[in-house]
Amino acid sequence: MIELENLSKTFIKDENKIEVLRGLSLKIEKGKSLAVLGASGAGKSTLIHIMGMLDHPTGGSLLIDGRNVFEWGERKRASFRNSNIGFVFQFNNLLPEFNALENTMMPALIGGMQKKQAGEKACKLLKEVGLENRIRHKPGELSGGEQQRVAIARALIMEPGILLVDEPTGNLDTETGKKIEDILINLNVAKKITLITVTHNKLLAERMSERIILRDGKVYEYQ
Repeated sequence: MIELENLSKTFIKDENKIEVLRGLSLKIEKGKSLAVLGASGAGKSTLIHIMGMLDHPTGGSLLIDGRNVFEWGERKRASFRNSNIGFVFQFNNLLPEFNALENTMMPALIGGMQKKQAGEKACKLLKEVGLENRIRHKPGELSGGEQQRVAIARALIMEPGILLVDEPTGNLDTETGKKIEDILINLNVAKKITLITVTHNKLLAERMSERIILRDGKVYEYQ
């Protein structure tokens, strides 16, 4: 379970305080899928970055399975993040000099997995997302949808319990975006991964088990 308790985030810009999140509280049961909607600048990406421990809250707490992760040191958080949380962003951040297989393997190698085992797992995941014939291709040789599928495979290599996704179809055409949506939904159902997706896509949001709207730094029910 993921629990946000009275979470706040304030940025300082030109000596002015910008309150992005204001006392936000939320519970997400293990294995659920949640869509986070809201206008641009509502704090959606900030929220998902904090949930993934890529950013720190100004106040409040983030509990994952009852553990307050921001009480840990940076090294322990980094280790936990690499092993338990997968990320898929709108801009997939694939390394251009490495092929699909090598990009997918990267988190496992960083986590200390043997190269042979990491390669076998990466091949299996790339096959699951329909890229078995593209594993030796570099990002520049792949379409946008194929690159996003590599990013999904990379996010799954450590078998995380949580998958955080930020605008996964924002740069894709409708047909390709639908294929990415199907992969994410199937992962949630088949692998029981807790799936949290920031999106402007209401059709994708409707496919999630739960939906919320961020407005003025607080959570509102989706209407």
